[in-house]
Amino acid sequence: MSEPGAELGTRSDTSRAVAFSDAIFAIIITLLVLDLRVPDVPPGRLLSGLLDQWPSYVAYLASYSYVAVVWLNHKAAFNRIQQVDRGLHWMNLFVLFSTALLPFPTIVVSHALQEHNDKDQRVAIAFYALLGALLCATWLAFYHYLARNPDLLKDQAKDGFFPVERVRAFAGVVLYVLAGLVGYLVAPLVGLVIFLLLPVFYAVTSAGLYQLRVARRITHRPPPPR
Repeated sequence: MSEPGAELGTRSDTSRAVAFSDAIFAIIITLLVLDLRVPDVPPGRLLSGLLDQWPSYVAYLASYSYVAVVWLNHKAAFNRIQQVDRGLHWMNLFVLFSTALLPFPTIVVSHALQEHNDKDQRVAIAFYALLGALLCATWLAFYHYLARNPDLLKDQAKDGFFPVERVRAFAGVVLYVLAGLVGYLVAPLVGLVIFLLLPVFYAVTSAGLYQLRVARRITHRPPPPR
């Protein structure tokens, strides 16, 4: 039996973790927009200069959507968490660490596409995919930790949500690796399109695959006998 107060200092409510995480997400989104600049063009060429920067807009959209989905996932997860221990703090910090890296590959992809060098474009897409897969891997570790520590969850959340979410995170690892391979071996723009589509999947399932499974079960439940 543990002594009274043995967990003092190792467990806390979620308020500080959520506030800290939200601040980091706000900073990351702010950093993403810094690559959008007024083009350095002669007078009368502003429109063409703005249009030539289309890779910056696409890269920004892909990364902004990704960060938005991460924030939605984070919100859905912490709505089900009652207490945070030291291990979960580390899992959360790993998620924030990988998310905070996103502005860097976003700028790399944007600049590579504007330079029109095919080899550099392939490397940039593969680099973005690598960090995208890393972010999904940190989510996999986060969900796995909560699946193994249900005592940290609210009572109504101890229903299999986090074990199922591990599948969703692992799918992200596989899909980003696939996008990187396609972008590197086939065509960089195809990889970029996949980057744009992946956040759509995660946005649709931001409440969790378990939630969709429960909703589907309720929808297809036969009516009660009269």
